[in-house]
Amino acid sequence: MGQILIRNLDDSVIATLKRRAEAAGRSMEAEAREALARATQMTGAEKVAMMQAIRAANEKLKVPGREQTEGWVLIREDRDADDR
Repeated sequence: MGQILIRNLDDSVIATLKRRAEAAGRSMEAEAREALARATQMTGAEKVAMMQAIRAANEKLKVPGREQTEGWVLIREDRDADDR
């Protein structure tokens, strides 16, 4: 895990962080970690954009005129073959 040092924080930011940490029953450092983790999560729009990019990339992999078999079907067939 990495570390980060943030200088020149407003006193009000520190006070708010301290208050939230106390309310949550954790250290100020843990509260800051949680706040940074929440702030860096993907937004709904970012998730949609990523899914669209994945679908577009998947479409490029398809062979024209050839039916694609779902992955789960192939896995099921392989597992069923082991049972015989």
